[in-house]
Amino acid sequence: MTYPIYLDHNATTPVDPRVLEAMLPYFTEHFGNAASRTHVFGLNAADAVAHARQQLADLLNASPVELVFTSGATESINLALKGVFEANQHRGNHIITVQTEHKAVLDVCEHLAQLGAEITYLPPNPDGLVTPEQVAAAMTPATILVSVMWANNETGTIQPVEAIAETVHQHGALFHTDATQAVGKLLIDLSQTRIDLLSLSGHKLYAPKGIGALYVRKKTPLIAQQDGGRHERARRSGTLNVPGIVALGKAAELAQTEMLTEAPRLAALRNRLETGILANFPDVQVNGSRAHRLPNTTNLAFPNVDGEALLMSLNEIAVSNGSACTAASTDPSHVLKALGLSDDLAYASVRFSLGLNSTEANIDRAIEHVANVVGRLRVVGV
Repeated sequence: MTYPIYLDHNATTPVDPRVLEAMLPYFTEHFGNAASRTHVFGLNAADAVAHARQQLADLLNASPVELVFTSGATESINLALKGVFEANQHRGNHIITVQTEHKAVLDVCEHLAQLGAEITYLPPNPDGLVTPEQVAAAMTPATILVSVMWANNETGTIQPVEAIAETVHQHGALFHTDATQAVGKLLIDLSQTRIDLLSLSGHKLYAPKGIGALYVRKKTPLIAQQDGGRHERARRSGTLNVPGIVALGKAAELAQTEMLTEAPRLAALRNRLETGILANFPDVQVNGSRAHRLPNTTNLAFPNVDGEALLMSLNEIAVSNGSACTAASTDPSHVLKALGLSDDLAYASVRFSLGLNSTEANIDRAIEHVANVVGRLRVVGV
């Protein structure tokens, strides 16, 4: 079977063989429960968890005690937003976020609104950015939390989260960022920011699905959302996923080692892809900021092409037209709609997201395939 060229790394990444090698012994030889401290099996598992926690802390320049292991970014976001809301209701009920956030944030905000939260959804600029001034203007004495995604999963747009976090703290509220797409791709130094909570997921940086973490700055008030054993310093109960945690730690170590060379490599390939497609179709539109975006991501809108026909015809490359979590929806991307795109143009937009296995050869093949497909669809008027 011939597989298409994989250009959907923002949806998920393949497990790095080095990550797989690190985690495999913890399914078999070192199978202990990390909470069982009375024998060597449990102690070995606990040591592995501690090592992985340090590896992830090193990547983020945080303290290991500030990291809570979860099942992934969605759980981390739920814990962050719901936990802060419950812990701070005596102070206020107002939460600020952005229209272009992942559904993991937007759906939680909708849930909290049913519990009495007041939610402000900031509109982005046409390039997808929000500003600290926008956030400041939306804040009220009742604001307890602001949540702004570090890098958008659909467009790659990078928000000025450090500056926004500083503004939020000046107004006495807490700041959370969904950094699912940023961790492993961008340099993050939590010791130098006012970020209080940060969510991440392992399967976006070459670890397996089902493991993630939440960074919680020391002394941040947070109510646990999962009870039953007071694991993870009473932040998140449940037997630890030791193989997954080991994998996340190894993936973090590799990202820290290789990011400075991998990011410019991916940016060059992304630019090669973008330039090649635009050379064939100058009317193609780049969605989101071109100056502030992830090195591996481009989102392109193809005018005068039916979006469904386009995606079905791009069978030699694996791409998407939005978040993997909303792939079953028939609605146009809420992210692209917030940027001002029409329904037709949003449907005809394609996200290309590159990764470790991307090469010049497969980028050139992708350009050729896109050119053939779009050219044919335009000729037949589809």
